[in-house]
Amino acid sequence: MGLVIPSGDGRLITAAVIYGVGLLATFGFSAAYNLALGSRFTEILRRCDHAAIYVMIAGTYTPLALVCIGGWVGITLLSVVWGVAAIGLVLKLVWHRRFERLSLFLYLALGWAGLAAIGSIIAALPVAALILLLVGGVVYSVGVVFHLWTRLQFQNAIWHIFVLAAAGCHYAAVLDAILPA
Repeated sequence: MGLVIPSGDGRLITAAVIYGVGLLATFGFSAAYNLALGSRFTEILRRCDHAAIYVMIAGTYTPLALVCIGGWVGITLLSVVWGVAAIGLVLKLVWHRRFERLSLFLYLALGWAGLAAIGSIIAALPVAALILLLVGGVVYSVGVVFHLWTRLQFQNAIWHIFVLAAAGCHYAAVLDAILPA
């Protein structure tokens, strides 16, 4: 059974493309950065890797807010999330080694920003998508402990396992929420 996207629904297609670009950018830059350690491109890839996280978070909100929630609540949520993501993106690209704690706070705050519209989210999303979003958010948040635990052996690999698991949950949630039954 293949992926079915209704033809003619420009909003759905646009939202899905934005989500896909954010997801691919994050994993692409992360892989490039982690594989290129020690090369002359390491610092540029690090900036892009960390900046792309904001794009992925905001990109994940895009189909949910634009397609599922809609209305003024969806547009407001989307505007706030992309506004904060743009600020974080500039911080990471321009002042890449500064504001590390602020960046971590922004990642987490952005990820959990949907709580401000929780009533609309609950009303708009299927139960399975809600559960997957919550589980993914918790997995990302718990994974931060390993990201910060720099003395732990294989800490970076453990952190990335959490990222992959959480991204998988969110991918399944987005598919469940936007694809026709």
